[in-house]
Amino acid sequence: MRIKVDQELIEILKQIDSESRTPDEWAEIESDDMYQSEHYVGGYDADEEAFCFSYYDENRSEHWFQCTLGEVERILLGHLGAIEARPAD
Repeated sequence: MRIKVDQELIEILKQIDSESRTPDEWAEIESDDMYQSEHYVGGYDADEEAFCFSYYDENRSEHWFQCTLGEVERILLGHLGAIEARPAD
C-alpha cells in the first residue's frame, strides 16, 4: 500500500526536522510513540535507523512504514509524495 503524503504527516516531519538531531542523538531518545496525531503514531528506532510509524486509515486499519532522516528531507522538499507501507501484523 502506498500512503500519500498529507499535511498531517508533513507537520510531524517538520517537527522532526526542526530538532536538527543526528542519528546518534535520535538513538539516545528513541521512542515508538514520540509523535502522535489522528492517523499517525511513531518515533525513532535506533536499530532500524529510521522513524517507524503506524498509520491508521479511515477504517482504523493499521499499516506500518519507516522514514529515514534522508526521506524526511526529501518529503519536506516535495521530492517524495508517497510512502510504501505494509499491513500491521
